[in-house]
Amino acid sequence: MNMQVSHYILFLGILASSFTACSDKAFTEINTDPNRPSSVPTPSILVQAEKQLMDNIRSESINLKAAQLFSQYYSQNIYTDQSRYDISTSFSDGYWSNAYKVLNNLTEIITINTNEATKSIATAGTAGSNVNQIAIARTLKAYVYHNLTDVFGDIPYESYGNKDTDFEALQQEPANYTPRYATQEKIYVDLLNELKSAADTLYKYRSDNTFGKSDIIYEGANEKWFRFANSLRLRLSNRMQGKNKALADQHFKEALAQGVISGNSENATFKYSVSSPNEAPLFRATVTANRKDYAVSHVLINVLKGELGPIKNVDPRLSKYALPNASGQFIGQPYGLPLEAAGVNGPNDISLPSAEVNAANFPETLLEFSEVQFLISEHNNWDESAYRNGVKASLEKWNVAAADVEKYLNVLPKANKEQVLTQKYLALYTQGIESWSEIRRTGYPLFLVKKGDIVWNRITDKGTVAYRFEPIFGTTIPNRLYYPIKEQTTNKANYQAALAKQGDDVLSTKIWWNK
Repeated sequence: MNMQVSHYILFLGILASSFTACSDKAFTEINTDPNRPSSVPTPSILVQAEKQLMDNIRSESINLKAAQLFSQYYSQNIYTDQSRYDISTSFSDGYWSNAYKVLNNLTEIITINTNEATKSIATAGTAGSNVNQIAIARTLKAYVYHNLTDVFGDIPYESYGNKDTDFEALQQEPANYTPRYATQEKIYVDLLNELKSAADTLYKYRSDNTFGKSDIIYEGANEKWFRFANSLRLRLSNRMQGKNKALADQHFKEALAQGVISGNSENATFKYSVSSPNEAPLFRATVTANRKDYAVSHVLINVLKGELGPIKNVDPRLSKYALPNASGQFIGQPYGLPLEAAGVNGPNDISLPSAEVNAANFPETLLEFSEVQFLISEHNNWDESAYRNGVKASLEKWNVAAADVEKYLNVLPKANKEQVLTQKYLALYTQGIESWSEIRRTGYPLFLVKKGDIVWNRITDKGTVAYRFEPIFGTTIPNRLYYPIKEQTTNKANYQAALAKQGDDVLSTKIWWNK
């Protein structure tokens, strides 16, 4: 689709380009006129929105070059600028604009299901009832907004159930190209309410199916959708514990009582396709582009080998997360090397991401059972049972053999803050933004490389050279990313007002829940 649009995408831009969905059935369903959004069936809009959402939070710029590096899952082996926090403002541009495209598509589902002229048409075929479609759209919107605000802090926001005057994003009648920024505090409170309302509806109609096979995440199962909505409430409640404990505890308790993800079969995942152009983002960034400049970091490899951190046993996820090098050994790329040392280790010398992680049809995770269990463990003062359930769930998700699962659990240290948060870090592998957020929130795991740490003792014919981690900008892991450059020109007044509240537009400014 060739048209100029606002970066808030204040009209529907659905079904553009060559996307054809992620299941063979869904591929054939998308054959509509993008210039006539009112004629597009809501299941087709949902397919597009789900893929846009997943592509965006796993995009090369925001995930591979930023969050996965900040979390030290990966390390660069040619250019190391991003791992040393030299982050381009351009990284934010695509992530920001694409997120608002997703939100606009999800809002269109709500609009079609509330407009008297279209609401009866919206329920045709396998689409499901108006209220259920709205509830699923609200759940996904909450997920998108949560990821956006965790990356930037205060952002333009809008709500289906709250007409706060600070919630101005996506306004269409009349179009608002310069919306205010809502504070992250307001956003978090409203997201919890949005998720509660959506979960209540989906729970009430939990035996229904909405969107059918056009829903790549859950194939329309309302039962799984309400559990996902409530599990996301747990995540957000946990993150704002230090800011509004009473409200956080209330939502945590209510969500848990109604029902959350209770097994790996209920994990919220988006499975990509082996067919071009719908392969997983990492596959497109590495296999399709034939790039080998991102390897698994020495931090993660050494932890999984039991050589670093509080876990002194070999983790059976090692071979699930990484490939052995050409010599059959698991060797991580030293994290954050200076440029003169970055390319010394070639792709055959170090461990690249595993074939499973790099598969074209890799199922990317939005939220899973293991995380829910770790959240419960933390909420209940590092509960042992939930902690062990979380570890077991992660191992089983990665198809570790049953005997190896039991062997690992038999030597698992007792639950405490360090052990639970370390295991949560290991389980969040591939989920870059969420892992980065948890590191910012907790300061764990403790073994992550910090400024001045030796990351590689390289043996040369002239002796041993010790390379230390020296960030290019700042001294610690980035606390946020820069706002897009466009905001400084197209929405300057509101951009400046946001900075006056939150702090300078720099990587070191902490966002609300992290202050």
